[in-house]
Amino acid sequence: MPASQMETLDAFHRGDFFLVQPRKGHRAGMDAMMLAAAVPSGFSGRLADLGAGAGAAGLAVAARCENANVVLIERSEEMADFARRSIAHEANGRIAGRAEILVADVTLTGRARQQAGLADRMFDFAIMNPPFNAGADRASPDALRRSAHVMEDDALFERWLRTASAILRPRGGLALIARPQSLPVILAAMEGRFGGACIKPIHPRPDEAAIRIVVRATRGSRAGLSLMPALSIHEADGERFSAQTDAITNGRATLFGD
Repeated sequence: MPASQMETLDAFHRGDFFLVQPRKGHRAGMDAMMLAAAVPSGFSGRLADLGAGAGAAGLAVAARCENANVVLIERSEEMADFARRSIAHEANGRIAGRAEILVADVTLTGRARQQAGLADRMFDFAIMNPPFNAGADRASPDALRRSAHVMEDDALFERWLRTASAILRPRGGLALIARPQSLPVILAAMEGRFGGACIKPIHPRPDEAAIRIVVRATRGSRAGLSLMPALSIHEADGERFSAQTDAITNGRATLFGD
């Protein structure tokens, strides 16, 4: 199949930025936009998008926060190439100068991590959408999609949060999206590294159980945990997005109201 038929060019934030991504396999969607919306609108500084894929979440932050510089960190050369071409696309001229790619494995440690370009205390904020599905869940036959979605083992959050803690400056911000059942493991991995955790449950509808959580925390904080008001993706009576969800996923509002 010609390369042009194996990829798509998709508009996000109502055309504020565009993403080149594979037509099949690992494609960005609502999870990435929810994660990006966890970053405050007034954020300025350097942000790491860990496991960036084609770069949707990081580029969404750059599109909304005019003083943000983002580094899209991805271990797959193939997905990093999609991110590279997204940045270079003529429609993304407004954010191209504030986005760059780093091909590196988020789980590296110590000297290997630093030699890969992830030095200590080099970022002001980190966002992550780790592959949080369990191996028992339905796994895609597509290798890229499977590696982006399926958790390698129970220590995944520990490894990703260890790296986030190392590369963030003191009082740097963190946001991640995951399934609710991963919350105990996430909080355990944050212990001694991050505090002031705010948990935002995301429900399909007001009367249904949460299917995602977004957790935001601060490196080195000793503040306690907060459970925030839930977000319902759809209206109670249909398939339409709620007004709040529409604003959040299109870069017109933030997940935590700041």
